Amino acid sequence: MKSVVIMGRPNVGKSTLFNRLVGKRRAITDPTPGVTRDLMTETWILNGHAVSLTDSGGVRLEKGGFDELVAKKSMSLPEKADAIIFLMDCTEVTPEDQRLLKDLRPYSDKIVLTVNKIDDVTRQDLIWNFFSYGYQRVVGISSSHGLGIDILEETLMGMLDLDNEEEVLTDEDELRENRKLKLAILGKPNTGKSTLANLLTGDEISIVSPVAGTTRDVVKGGFSYRNTEFTILDTAGIRRKAKVEEDVEYYSVNRAIKTIDEADVVLLVVDCAEGLAEQDKKIAGLIVRRGKGVVIVMNKTDLLTGVANQEQALEDRVRFLFPVLNFAPLCFISAAKAQGIDKMLDTVLRVNDQLSKRVDTALLNNALSQWSEAYQPPRGTEGHYKVYYGTQISARPVKFLFFINRRKDFPQVYVQYLKNCIRKDLGFALVPVEIDLRERERSVSNHSLGQNAKVRSASEKAGPEKPVRSTAPKGGKAKAAPKAKKVGAKAKYLAKQEQRTAYKEKRRKP
Repeated sequence: MKSVVIMGRPNVGKSTLFNRLVGKRRAITDPTPGVTRDLMTETWILNGHAVSLTDSGGVRLEKGGFDELVAKKSMSLPEKADAIIFLMDCTEVTPEDQRLLKDLRPYSDKIVLTVNKIDDVTRQDLIWNFFSYGYQRVVGISSSHGLGIDILEETLMGMLDLDNEEEVLTDEDELRENRKLKLAILGKPNTGKSTLANLLTGDEISIVSPVAGTTRDVVKGGFSYRNTEFTILDTAGIRRKAKVEEDVEYYSVNRAIKTIDEADVVLLVVDCAEGLAEQDKKIAGLIVRRGKGVVIVMNKTDLLTGVANQEQALEDRVRFLFPVLNFAPLCFISAAKAQGIDKMLDTVLRVNDQLSKRVDTALLNNALSQWSEAYQPPRGTEGHYKVYYGTQISARPVKFLFFINRRKDFPQVYVQYLKNCIRKDLGFALVPVEIDLRERERSVSNHSLGQNAKVRSASEKAGPEKPVRSTAPKGGKAKAAPKAKKVGAKAKYLAKQEQRTAYKEKRRKP
């Protein structure tokens, strides 16, 4: 894959151009100079071809601190790149620009001198001033408004000779990329996240510094382990909201939190020396609510005092203070000394397998029957709660649906009991499990027809009865005829006598 690098001094719009080309807001953009520190690399589709595009940190004249580290990392890129977008501001040329013009001169055959912030026609004439620097290719653009981007792309197409390249991004390439296991590294600032990311990738993808908050953007890298391809996401340290003062850090923290949604498994890195903090609990809560796999990584074990059972004591404390992650595996490592890494990655693979697991409905309900016999749901004010049956409705996140008789005030202690049984008996011991409850719909005969529904249903099966003639006058309220009384022998004798008397009187009449 061909590689293109964006270079320039701070605050000329490199990150804005990077986001414009890749089609998404990957790099943080802010008026503050020097926001970008680490290298940001994304796949850029240039006229149907896959190109690796890298956004570098701004190069300053000052030496020392972050500026020197950022400049050193950025200046290592031109030699490896196939093309360089050297970005300058049309409104001013600074000593830092002059220094870069000199340092990048050996790579002039790779360079497109790109003049940014040509936002309207009044600035068009400013482009001609930059031809005096002796570069063969000069293009004017506006990264904010997208002006001139098509000309920049055509220029790069000619330089990279992509028409002769057979490598074109296809659906299979995207599918292959999606199959990679995405591993996010989260935690408080200065817990060793970037050191771990560099160790796993075997490359200096993130700047490592003892100063908390060094990493700002989400830095991506890749590596392979046990025939599995990984994409690693190194994030900014997440501090409490009250301590976040700069806008840049606010955006960094938000992007770190959003990385949870992208990841398959999260490595929650904790400093062994400092122990667990309240902020770690909040991060853990975010991970569990999103149903992601998580491994608690106790880093910096090389700084432990070596007291017997010290690791066990630390684990017991984590389990006591971390009830929301009582299922999550815990690993002790030293990223600085490369200790415990294989065990950690093996644990990640097991967690990922459990996230993808599905349980047959018949197996689940057989297990549910056994769980119910061992511990029945408690009784409520309206009678016993019942769990009829259940099914797994999704993986990643692992979610189950159980049908019950009444949802109102269903005891949460029993929901937790079901979660524990699922983890223990069905092979989900290392991942979060979510349970939804739904009332089972009652049949029409039992619900809509009232308390005598069963009797009425039986009479309907027996067949239709003879209609009862109404004794009410037409238009009045219908009333059933009174039930006939049983006639005795004396009543029958008197009735016959009355009939004979009436017959004789009728005969006497002329």
